[in-house]
Amino acid sequence: MSSYALRLPESLKQASKRIAAADDTTMNQFFVVAIAEKISAMETADFFERRSAAASKSKTDKAWAKVSSKQPVPDDRWTKA
Repeated sequence: MSSYALRLPESLKQASKRIAAADDTTMNQFFVVAIAEKISAMETADFFERRSAAASKSKTDKAWAKVSSKQPVPDDRWTKA
C-alpha cells in the first residue's frame, strides 16, 4: 500500500468528514471507496465503448429487432413524484 498527500478544499474536507462519520468509517476509507467507484465507472464506460465499436452492424440490428414496440404495462411506467 502506498501513501499520497491529498490537497483538498476545506468544503470537501468537511463534507467528507461528515459523510464518513455518518457511515461510521474513516475519511481514508471514504476516499478509497470513492476513488474505486470512480475508476469502476470510467472503466465500465470504456469497456462498453470498445464493445460498441467492435459490434457488427448486422448483430446490432438483429438485437434491436427483438425489442418490442409495445407500451410497458401500467405498473412498469415511471411516474413523477
